[in-house]
Amino acid sequence: MTSLTSPDGTAIAYEILGPQDAPAIVLVDGAMCFRDAGPMRPIAEALSSEARVVLYDRRGRGASTDTAPFAVDREVEDIAALVEAAGGRATLFGMSSGGALALAAATALGPERVAKIAVYEPPFMPEPAIPAAAAYTAALSAALAEGDRATAVELFLRRVGVPDAGIEGMRRSPGWEQSLAIAPTLGYDDAALGDSRVPVERAGALAVPLLALAGGASPAFLRFGAERLAEAAPDGHYALVDGQTHDVQAAPLAVHLLEFLRA
Repeated sequence: MTSLTSPDGTAIAYEILGPQDAPAIVLVDGAMCFRDAGPMRPIAEALSSEARVVLYDRRGRGASTDTAPFAVDREVEDIAALVEAAGGRATLFGMSSGGALALAAATALGPERVAKIAVYEPPFMPEPAIPAAAAYTAALSAALAEGDRATAVELFLRRVGVPDAGIEGMRRSPGWEQSLAIAPTLGYDDAALGDSRVPVERAGALAVPLLALAGGASPAFLRFGAERLAEAAPDGHYALVDGQTHDVQAAPLAVHLLEFLRA
């Protein structure tokens, strides 16, 4: 593991796996995840036979530091610095809400630095679901403003469908303190998602190919964001990962990502 310093002074911890001369891909985690807590390490290992994989901790998580005040642009700067560390141009892959951040970075950095972008089930919502998304944003913002990290984490867990009994079990688990430590970053993911509507204009401004993936076993509402992004992007492609849900396994996902990198 090494680290780089983002323009605002934040130390971003990262590592690079795979051949030096292979195409680079930066993996952007979703909410409450970092290199060693979430799906990205197995995905990185599955890609590393054919890709130069940048695995990093988003600011405020894992071994990365944080710097106030937060703005989505600061995380875009982090990605720009990681792309530079990987050789100056890379594909971006964003998981869940990390897909929204990857999309923001791809449009901001342009084709000179971002070769392609792939996303998996970005949680953009259809219009009937927007009021519930707005209510979550308001409640999360209030909890974080009060420093109530436990409530912030519980709001997120309920938002993603964890029942009360499951939340109570998590509160008693050894990992609860780790969840509380990175609770402020829930606001970062929420900010990247904007108002949770599909960012049609941003996708339409992409100058590089977009691969939008969803699980073949996921419900329609989790596929929605990927489908609509692929429709909105000038060079958008949509595919299902057979048999998978939002908790996608590395091996079948890597098949799609490696094919996309080779194309």
